[in-house]
Parts: sequence; C-alpha cells; structure tokens
Amino acid sequence: MANSVHFHDQRQQAAGISLREEALAGFAAKPKWISPKHFYDRRGSELFEQICQQPEYYPTRTEEAILAQAAGAIAEIAGHHASLVELGSGASRKVRLLLEAMHPASYLGIDISQDFLLASTTCLAGDYPWLEVHAACADFSQPMQLPDGFDGAHPLAFFPGSSIGNFTPAQAITFLGNLHNLLPRGGGLLIGVDLVKDRQVLEAAYNDKAGVTAAFNRNLLERIRQELDSDIDPQRFVHHAFFNERESRIEMHLISPQAQRVRIESEAFGFAAGESLHTENSYKYTAESFCDLAGAAGFKAIARWSDARQLFSVHYLERE
Repeated sequence: MANSVHFHDQRQQAAGISLREEALAGFAAKPKWISPKHFYDRRGSELFEQICQQPEYYPTRTEEAILAQAAGAIAEIAGHHASLVELGSGASRKVRLLLEAMHPASYLGIDISQDFLLASTTCLAGDYPWLEVHAACADFSQPMQLPDGFDGAHPLAFFPGSSIGNFTPAQAITFLGNLHNLLPRGGGLLIGVDLVKDRQVLEAAYNDKAGVTAAFNRNLLERIRQELDSDIDPQRFVHHAFFNERESRIEMHLISPQAQRVRIESEAFGFAAGESLHTENSYKYTAESFCDLAGAAGFKAIARWSDARQLFSVHYLERE
C-alpha cells in the first residue's frame, strides 16, 4: 500500500516576490522583464514536460543518459544513509534513476507549484511504497530550511535540468549559498549544467518546430490574464529565443509585433512595435567555469560526468 505524502507549506516562511508585484514592477521597467519562476503554474509545468519530449531539446535526454550511467557511482558517493531532496519536484525518470540506485529512506520534493508538487509526489509515493515521501511547497530560489519531520541528517540535494542557468552568475552564487546554508557539512549537491556549444544546437532547443516552447512562454501572460485583473492578450505576443554569445546565455523574449497598451489592475503599460518582455535567461557554462562558481559558494567538486558530445554535465558537489 502506498504511503501518504507528508505535506509542508513553506510559502510563508520563504515568501518571494509575488506574481502581482513582479508583473507590475517588470512591465514598468526599461527593458521590460519578469522572472521565469512564474512560468510554473500547473499548465506551465505540463508544457515544460512536453518541451522535454521535443526532438530539438537535448538537455533532458542527455542528462537522463548521464544519470543512468552514473547512478551507481552517485549512490556510492552519497552513502547508504542518504536522503534525497529534489529542487523542482518531478515524477520523471531522472529522480527514479536515483531512487532505484540509492534506495533512500526518505524523499523531499520542493516546488513552488502546489498542484504539480502534490501530483508528482503522490505518483512517486504510489510507485515506491517503501519510500517516505515529503512535499514542501516553497520558492527554493529564496532561503529556506528543511521541514520538521524530514530526516535530513545525510541529504543529497538534486537540482536537475540545468535550471541553475536561469540565474545570472551572481544570482547563482547567492542561490548556491542558500543551498550551502540548507545542507549540513558534508551534504551533497547533484546538479545538471548545460555546456557551451554550437549556436545552432542551442537555438533549436529553445525554438522547437512544434511550438511547445512558444506556448510555454506565452502561458506566463495567460497566468497574468487569469490570476490578476488584466486585459493582456497572449496571442498578441510572439516567442523569440536566441543565443547571446557575449553573455553566454540563451535569452527568451515575448515580442509585441505591434504597438499596444495592456492593463494590469489599475496600471497601464505601453509596448512599442517590436518591444519585448524578457522572460528567461539560460546561462551556459564550461565545466571549469561552473566549478569556479560553485567554489565561490562554498562547495567542493567531488565528481563530474558528461556525454560523449560534451553537450551536458552532471556535477557532484559537497558542502564544505
């Protein structure tokens, strides 16, 4: 019989900036912007799962292949008494590879989207009845702590999908510093990092022919329309993603092809023809530059795995 999921609501303890606050501030800024963390309502999370299945989107299948090959070595480094903490909860093959290799006594999924979090952790609890499953609804980009009742004496934090690239390098050091404070000395961090590569490969991954990434990008505007008092029309914006070589990052934008005004609550915002809303960055690293970044946050490099084409890397770090 499946275990129940132990739910912990940490949204108040780790309250970040709300969608309302950030939309009002970001639409008033020059250039206009909004954080990618607001992509992930239930529909956004579902669309991202579809993105991961697109033939152009190499990170998911490449990271899965690396983890499948390295899972035994990861379990050996983590040790027999490790618990598993996943940042950005999912019922995907990635975390299952680790669960089956490590056989941890407890698992904690952390995600800002409560519906998606409960759906994914309930699925894991059903498939692994021997596993004690916890779910914490929290913004893990903010400082947080392990919830009461979760055995985090020997935790391995798992942050897959190259999501570290959504932070600027300075923000990434702050985020890793928060994880450093979350973990005890000797705690592990297993993290996926997308590597610098050919521009065509990078840009194709964020402009899939099926248009799923475009729908994912516009869904952020749909959230604003549905959750705030707004007349914004997502269909009047066009998805645009490109590699900024100087900054070593993919940038995602929503372009307004025509001049228009949109209202969010009592505020009106004008878009000139061709003006964009900057919705996401995805920084790309070399293995060496990422290790330098992690070292600045107090982590020591223990092991690293990559694919034969050097598209992606997985790093095992230890909190010093």
